[in-house]
Amino acid sequence: MIELDQVTKRYPDGTTAVDQFSAVVPAHSTCVLVGSSGCGKTTILRMINRMVKPTCGSVRIDGEDIARTDAVALRRRIGYVMQHAGLLPHRKVIDNIATVPRLTGVPRSQAHRRASELMELVGLDPDLATRYPSQLSGGQQQRVGVARALAPDPNILLMDEPFGAVDPLVRRDLQQELLRLQAELGKTIVFVTHDIDEALLLGDQIVILTRGGQVAQRGTSAEIMAAPANEFVTGFLGLDRGDRLLHIQPNERGDIVVDAHGRAAGRLVPTVERS
Repeated sequence: MIELDQVTKRYPDGTTAVDQFSAVVPAHSTCVLVGSSGCGKTTILRMINRMVKPTCGSVRIDGEDIARTDAVALRRRIGYVMQHAGLLPHRKVIDNIATVPRLTGVPRSQAHRRASELMELVGLDPDLATRYPSQLSGGQQQRVGVARALAPDPNILLMDEPFGAVDPLVRRDLQQELLRLQAELGKTIVFVTHDIDEALLLGDQIVILTRGGQVAQRGTSAEIMAAPANEFVTGFLGLDRGDRLLHIQPNERGDIVVDAHGRAAGRLVPTVERS
């Protein structure tokens, strides 16, 4: 579990990036921080692995105040995935994935075996192991980034707009891949995005932020969609534009769902009971 208690980040020039932000991320869940650029979401994320030191407030992981832990040791046990993968260009794929295990003293052969297992887990062809990052597509690079973050088997995974630099089709595939991985591995994930659709898809808990890390609303996707807290949230969700205001329209081939503009948004199917 991750607990952020009244964390504030104020820079020497007086700029306040985050002001008294608090949140609890239960173990094995995905918390999505979503908001426009400059709202403080990445600053909050980086406080969790001490890449950013809060001016005041505290961050606890499983009850332990991280300010009292060694920063390097902390980062090595927290997976981190960034927007442009951040791969080492002069190292092959398998060596990029094995970076943290090697830094912690794991023998090369063992680290490579683990890297090969992770390549399979994230859907990478084994033949890519000996390629360099420049020889990969954007989607492949992000999969390598996820595999590298998982290499030390961390309980916590921090993801800073990891799918923001790929095209929409690849992004959709990566989102589904993350859902599959989370169902299988059960990590504690903090995910940053500016895309509300991505947040609604991935988050068990969604925190919508305004400037200064102020919380406009938090809750599940269903809770937020059913009862937006204010006009800002309504606009951020797109409910004021009619794109999400849906209703059923009869059709000779079966009922369809249309938006407020009369555009088809989907079709109704019988409810399938889940075991």
